[in-house]
Formats: sequence, structure tokens, C-alpha cells
Amino acid sequence: MHIIFESRDAEGHQMRDLAIQRVQFVMRRLSWLVPRAKVQFADTNGPRGGVDKRCQVELKTDGAGTVVITAVARDWRTALDRALGRASRVLLRSWRREQKPARTRLQVIGT
Repeated sequence: MHIIFESRDAEGHQMRDLAIQRVQFVMRRLSWLVPRAKVQFADTNGPRGGVDKRCQVELKTDGAGTVVITAVARDWRTALDRALGRASRVLLRSWRREQKPARTRLQVIGT
């Protein structure tokens, strides 16, 4: 899996190694579905503080297309974990939906 990390914030850029490790850990069982992942950090309020750390996870998949999840939290780690948790659930749900066979009506023969 190829992981791209982007952040314009200096504090967010310090989280690069941790973010890459977390993506690899969370997607370890679904890595065959996701050839490329992109993680973006942004501080929406700047130095004012508050609940303003935004993490956007974009997963390029073969079957489900592109999955984009955004989470906002007070700190970078929480935003990253929330976004990755939601992204893994969405991927798993879409994969299961593809695997489920379509229902067909049974025809009654010989009445």
C-alpha cells in the first residue's frame, strides 16, 4: 500500500511517522483492497485553538472507487483515529455488499 501524507501545519507535520504507522496498522487486513491511501492534516482555526484539527483520509480502491472520510477533533491523534476507524468500517461494508449474492425468486415447478 502506498501512503501519501500532507500537512501545511508544523505540528501536523510532526505526526507524519505516526500517521503512516496508524494507516498501515488499521488497514493491515484490508490492504489488498486499498492500493493507495492519502492522509491530510489541517488546522482550521489556526493558532486560536479549539476543536479544529481536521484529518481527511482518502482511500483509492479497485472495487468501491474512492472513499473519503473527514474527522474533526481537539488533537491530531484523535482526529486520525476517528477517520481511520470510520474508513475501515465503510470499506468493509462495501466489500461485504459486493460479496453478497443477489436474491433470486424461486420458481415453483409442476403444479
